[in-house]
Amino acid sequence: MSDQLAGLLAAAFTARTELMARLLAEQTDAYRLFHGSVEGVPGLTVDRYGDLILAQTFHRPLTVDELATLLAFYGQALSGLAVVYNDRSQANSRIANPLEGEMKIAAHTPRVIHEMGVAYHFQARHAGQDPWLFLDLRAGRRRVMAEAEGKSVLNLFAYTCGVGIAAAKAGAGFVVNVDFAESSLEVGKENARLNDLAIRPRFIQSDVFAAVRQYAGLGQPKVVRGKRLPPFPELEPRRFDLVFLDPPRYAKSPFGVVDLVNDYPALFKPALLATAEGGSLICCNNVAEVEREAWLEQLQRSAAKAGRTVRAAEWIPPEADFPSPDGKPPLKMVLLRV
Repeated sequence: MSDQLAGLLAAAFTARTELMARLLAEQTDAYRLFHGSVEGVPGLTVDRYGDLILAQTFHRPLTVDELATLLAFYGQALSGLAVVYNDRSQANSRIANPLEGEMKIAAHTPRVIHEMGVAYHFQARHAGQDPWLFLDLRAGRRRVMAEAEGKSVLNLFAYTCGVGIAAAKAGAGFVVNVDFAESSLEVGKENARLNDLAIRPRFIQSDVFAAVRQYAGLGQPKVVRGKRLPPFPELEPRRFDLVFLDPPRYAKSPFGVVDLVNDYPALFKPALLATAEGGSLICCNNVAEVEREAWLEQLQRSAAKAGRTVRAAEWIPPEADFPSPDGKPPLKMVLLRV
């Protein structure tokens, strides 16, 4: 298996030669080196984040020999870059493997990475589980940068605010990032400080349902069925030129349920109503089993019920470091002109 792994890593690296040169030219040093689900080792991903390589496993841990093979290959192919291995094959994708020595130091060392000239903080291991910048969303951030100049932008489920910072860097006139996690927004604030931005983005710690309903003009009651809801920021209704919606697969709170398989419209409707007439809404769905055309039809029906027209729809495919031979990548992104 180790010999086979070396060959697969080499083939993936060779396939990205042109891409890596192009990304370097646009000041991007964060990209996927090995996408195991379609490049021969399901559950293994290898990503470059600046001067560090992050390998992660989601189905089973690497064997000692496999890890040695991976270290040897990238030690030669990308000499001088540190390598960190996170085994996330246990329940809830929790990082399970302890680290020692240089790898442990590398994992906890703060770094700065770059994407399309935008700087972001990165740390291979931190209090959470996921990397602070999702690389498959680069195509979405690229499109936001192409659309954002002079516009108002609402970034929902902002996480560490990569989309919002990219929008501000591209000349957006007003940017709001909304996320429930204070720790994620703190990283987003640090990301904003890293960059020379003409505006100061806003960071709102709130359940997304509560925030987007208020922006949409639907309102958010403080008491529902006799139960007082947790406190939330009070916001004035506002419509944005560009809204970015990137929810998790499933999440439940007192304000509502996020369910990308069974009830995407619960989020889509208020996000749509918070989008200005003539504006754009970029929707993401990361559930592999959701068929993209059926999902788009669902969005169009939901828009019609809300009294809004989808004038045009454009798919935004992930970039070449996330190959999809069947043309059906798990992450689906669609830009709706409304």
